[in-house]
Amino acid sequence: MPLLSESHPTQVAPRVPQITAPISQSAQSTPTSEVSNADISAGIKRHINSERRRAADKKFHINYRGNDLALDLIRVHDDRLSSLGGGKYFACVDMKAADGKIYDIDFFMAGQPGSMKVTETSVHKINGKPLYNWKEQNGVWKRVRVS
Repeated sequence: MPLLSESHPTQVAPRVPQITAPISQSAQSTPTSEVSNADISAGIKRHINSERRRAADKKFHINYRGNDLALDLIRVHDDRLSSLGGGKYFACVDMKAADGKIYDIDFFMAGQPGSMKVTETSVHKINGKPLYNWKEQNGVWKRVRVS
């Protein structure tokens, strides 16, 4: 089977991407029901807004290479939302820093609508330049270096 390399994981792979962050016990034990892209979009927006409310500067913060990035949400890529199977979901957003740089942030989530939990967050692109790509191999999406 040929290997495919893409900017983001796509809908319903037979097995989920290999991710490094552990999934919480409550997310693991939650039975799965059908989740729409609208549910995934709402879940990621709820997470970002919750994090912003807790921050003194009302920004979304992420650590990137030892630096704290304070970001504002530009948009959720509704065309890149994916249900990965097994109660796991993928979302991608664009966020802007005070210096004008645009960060594409990848989020993995688990759980049900209204109670989805983010299990992994990573900076995928800076000003449109990818830091990694996704490659599907035997039904598993893996991060690969940009060639």
